[in-house]
Amino acid sequence: MGLLDDEDITPLVVVSVPFLGGLLGLGMVSALLARVRAATAGTGDQVVFADQISAGVRAFLIVENTYLTPVVAVCAAFIVAALQGHEGAGGWQTMLCFVCGALLSASAGWAGMTIATEASVKTTEAAKHGLSRALEIAFAGGAVAGFYVVSIGILGLSILLYIFAVPQGSADTHDMFDAIRYLRGLALGASIVALFARVAGGIYSTALAGKVASNLQEDDPRNAAALANNVGGCVSNISGAGADLFESFVCAIVACASLASSAREVCLPFWIAGFGVVATGGGVFTVSTKDDASQSDLERAIRRGIYAAAALAAALAVIWVQVLFDGNRIGWRYFACHVIGIVAGVLLGDATEYYTAAARSVRPGQVLGLGMLSGFPPAVIISVVVLACHGAGGAYGIAVSAVGMLSTLGVVLGAHAFAPIADNAASIAEMTPRCTEEVRRCTDTLDAAGNASAAAGEGLGLGAAVLTAISLLNAFVADVPVACTVSAIVIPRCLADSMHLTDSTVIAGLIIGAILPFVFAALSTLSVGKVAGAAGVEVERQLRAIPGLLEGRDEAACDSTACVTACTKSSLNQTVLPGLIAVLTPISVGLLVGARCLGGLLAGTVASGLVLAASMRTSHARDVSPPAINVLMKLAAAVSLVLARVFRDDWVDWWRGGLVLALEIALCGATWYYVWVLAEDLESPEEDTETPAANRKLAQGKRTMRGGIPNPDAGNPDEGLRDGSLVKRSTRV
Repeated sequence: MGLLDDEDITPLVVVSVPFLGGLLGLGMVSALLARVRAATAGTGDQVVFADQISAGVRAFLIVENTYLTPVVAVCAAFIVAALQGHEGAGGWQTMLCFVCGALLSASAGWAGMTIATEASVKTTEAAKHGLSRALEIAFAGGAVAGFYVVSIGILGLSILLYIFAVPQGSADTHDMFDAIRYLRGLALGASIVALFARVAGGIYSTALAGKVASNLQEDDPRNAAALANNVGGCVSNISGAGADLFESFVCAIVACASLASSAREVCLPFWIAGFGVVATGGGVFTVSTKDDASQSDLERAIRRGIYAAAALAAALAVIWVQVLFDGNRIGWRYFACHVIGIVAGVLLGDATEYYTAAARSVRPGQVLGLGMLSGFPPAVIISVVVLACHGAGGAYGIAVSAVGMLSTLGVVLGAHAFAPIADNAASIAEMTPRCTEEVRRCTDTLDAAGNASAAAGEGLGLGAAVLTAISLLNAFVADVPVACTVSAIVIPRCLADSMHLTDSTVIAGLIIGAILPFVFAALSTLSVGKVAGAAGVEVERQLRAIPGLLEGRDEAACDSTACVTACTKSSLNQTVLPGLIAVLTPISVGLLVGARCLGGLLAGTVASGLVLAASMRTSHARDVSPPAINVLMKLAAAVSLVLARVFRDDWVDWWRGGLVLALEIALCGATWYYVWVLAEDLESPEEDTETPAANRKLAQGKRTMRGGIPNPDAGNPDEGLRDGSLVKRSTRV
């Protein structure tokens, strides 16, 4: 059927291209890192500010990993307990892959944020020598994050697949399909980390954006929230976005391989990802500009890199069509799905960039309408992709389109990470008195171009999340052991044939799934105010406690790390409740009602989440709710796929589902009380004559929200915040 016979497609053949691609990606990381390290950081205040931002980044990562460690341990134990005893489930193997996925995703965020802080100050220094040099350093720093995410993702998948797919000399042999089943754990591990990194990062970033305290402006070095805000850009757009897209990348490959019916089809998604690294490298080297370039010139330069990588990825796909499928019709059908995914990713990025720019120029009352309208292009594009690819290759073809969309992830994530690097460079230039107006104009131009590139990355992230969630849903439906009888023949797995839109359990699941994105978005949005309050209290405390800070004495300096730590803890605390809902709701529904209801839930979550996330991207919550919804869609589907062999037909395990539902209600209730109610009582004393007026008024404003619900007895929440002592300004973006 191809240049390789069926028996020639061994695990070594499957992992050969992705493994070499991963090594090439790490080589690109080394080359780009050397370019950044060779640049100078300058001297004086800008280095001091950069060191403070770097310390804040480390503080955030340390606190985040402190929260993640027990969560990963509990989830790992649960996987073993849930899967052990089910035939072919592989509890211990899945658990090992889960831990590896969590570690790889966390390391991607650590590496990306570390290099971003270094690249920011060097971009500021490079801006003194021209815009071209500044773009080179900033984009190289972003590309390091992009290549690292792709490289460790594909290497982790390849190594684990080879380990589990090759017999180890015992009676217990493993084939590639068993190995793919175990790799679902890696996808779930990436999803758990993405939940904390993306959701908590978005809450943190939005809560601190534009923070003004005691009339100290956003970029005043005396304002601890100013430097903490610079950490927020890295948290949301590098660590968070990296974890989000790393999750999409590995989930798409695993879902595609799970839907495969032959060794060739198992091989295909791995080879697409491997060739994608080569294409990404070609795209990165096309990004350049002139010193007198305008903002639109910079945007075109970055877009040129994305387009070049997409074209090269499509061209390289001809190789696997010939090698794996000998150029036959099936191979070209999958090629069409691959190209459709690439084109759809570009179109989604352009559409998101257009509506994000339009939202800045409309009146405040028109933003809601524009947001509703902005959901139309993604819905149409995704619908066309699903219909076209299903017609060409069935459910497997849809999964191929998801992998194809993410084949240029390295350059897209690099462009996305470029945004916070440019933003921090502009902030450092603004806080450094010795930086000239010409340098500030240069960094502001980079910052504006970075906003556009970040919007393009968000569009691709949404499309990839939806297609990946659909692929995970199809893999779940194909693997659930719900049997049916056709012509006196018992078919062990036929859930897809028994899921009808007129089925009451499916309809109930659709309704439950449709509301989940709204609950998730509401909780994450309401959390922003609580984290902003924590930041305000910490800033005012430092202004009161540190002698000479408010007066601007040279010997007085704010403690930005303390502000970062306080806001990070608050953000992670707010993530616990939506996280419990995202993980436990699919399990409780799947066990209590059955697999059909769970399938409807996953479908409802995808349909509702697509439109809601696209619509909310034009609002001020674009860094919070849309990314959170992306994670929700994939996390719910990944949990369901990993536990697919646990679920049964309607009401068979209702008592187990009832226990899980009771546990979910108890945990959510306890979390809501301790995080949303009790914490407010501890932080908001009723009477405090020694606290400055701004803090007492802030506490009054916080008491207007009781457990996330408006308190009608608290009066006007805006009173006391209009004196300018603690307000929120609009963000840079």
